Amino acid sequence: MSNLCLVVFTLYLVGFSVASKDNQISSLNKLIKSRGSGNPPHAESWTKQDVSNLTPAHIVPQEGSMEADRIDKLPGQPEMDFDHYAGYVTVDAEAGRALFYYFAESPQNSSTKPLVLWLNGGPGCSSFGYGAMEELGPFRVNSDGKTLYRNDYAWNNVANVIFLESPAGVGFSYSNRSSDYTTGDKRTAKDSYTFLVNWLDRFPQYKNRDFFITGESYAGHYVPQLAALILSENEKTNQTIINLKGIAIGNAWIDDSTSNEGIYDYFWTHALNSDETNAGINKYCDYISGNFSDTCLEYQSQGDSEVGGMESIDIYNIYAPLCHDGARKPGSPGSVKDFDPCSDEYVSTYLNRAEVQEALHARNTSWSHCGSGVGWTDSPTTILPTINQLVADGIIVWIYSGDIDGRVPVTSSRYSVNRLKIPIVVGWRPWYYNKEVGGYVVGYRGSMVLTTVRGAGHTVPSYQPERALVMISSFLQGELPPSSTE
Repeated sequence: MSNLCLVVFTLYLVGFSVASKDNQISSLNKLIKSRGSGNPPHAESWTKQDVSNLTPAHIVPQEGSMEADRIDKLPGQPEMDFDHYAGYVTVDAEAGRALFYYFAESPQNSSTKPLVLWLNGGPGCSSFGYGAMEELGPFRVNSDGKTLYRNDYAWNNVANVIFLESPAGVGFSYSNRSSDYTTGDKRTAKDSYTFLVNWLDRFPQYKNRDFFITGESYAGHYVPQLAALILSENEKTNQTIINLKGIAIGNAWIDDSTSNEGIYDYFWTHALNSDETNAGINKYCDYISGNFSDTCLEYQSQGDSEVGGMESIDIYNIYAPLCHDGARKPGSPGSVKDFDPCSDEYVSTYLNRAEVQEALHARNTSWSHCGSGVGWTDSPTTILPTINQLVADGIIVWIYSGDIDGRVPVTSSRYSVNRLKIPIVVGWRPWYYNKEVGGYVVGYRGSMVLTTVRGAGHTVPSYQPERALVMISSFLQGELPPSSTE
């Protein structure tokens, strides 16, 4: 993709950036800005040789560390029926670089259920703060910022789930070498793999378990890249064999060109842009070549303005209420079926309490949803060749999409999947939960699936926890979501 095309996308992101704090939107904005200025130096999709050169650096004995990481009880935690753990795994002893994780075992049959790794995107945003505490983890934070309530539709109902804060500089993860906070896709994959091998030594009962990688947004890079690295390392007889079965990525940023195109098409089809602006974009913007004229740029900028700014619309869920002062209800109990738009604030308050950090075995630090000091140096403009290779290698690949997300909309996901040119084996159809349409699904040759989750935004389990659980259960079982209301 040309720099001019990337500048176009920068214009879109600037319209939705938040000046007061870093979040998943502003983090991706920073990355795209760096591309527009001629960086990063590595913009092509990884080759097998690239992956082969990412051999991990730090493997050490982990005996006794599992029990040290066991959490007795989190402050304000309700009764629970499962074990959970948290702590650090050092991935580079010389640099003092360590990644923080939270692990929730399944309440029932944890010894036979699969192992799932969850990664949030950004790049540089917290899988614990977003994924565990606002989406698919066992607890969410009440509006008092002090107590928790149970998520009855947590994914640890069907799997044992690790939430990894990666790379260093994100959440509680850190390095003693400040230069480590300038990082990129390659080191993130390498450190995540190093984390996994050490973590499996710490929890040896999971070494032979079926393993799946899941994530959302910029994890559309993290997840396929880590999967490719695992397959490469599995071929080396002196390495731990990780029993990788599949990957699932939600509202995933996997290809700059198709994602950019899908955004503006979504704007128009969801009444966020005018007919005139849409016609101008379609006439003057060439997403295949990336040769955008000044007129194209003007129409796209006009389209961004027509949507409205972040202070007036939540681009993660175009129909959701915003977090205003009147929306906060201090002391009121939360409901997992009614996502609170102020959840970011509740989570940040909770995770910055000293007693919470102590219970999590985390360093006493200032925690935030995204690492504001994390810089990015390498990021391919497309992950599609990596996904194609995973499918060819027999890995299950699911791309799922909440259909009311304007950030990485369902149109972007469909355009990206179509670019793979994999033959369809199960035609587009609805899937069901609780006698309602839960979403739509299409199956491709080689265990590749595209599915939507109806009524969900960018962070799918936040808005549709029940449907998200049905979707991910189907993925783990190697089946398409239910085809009937029964």
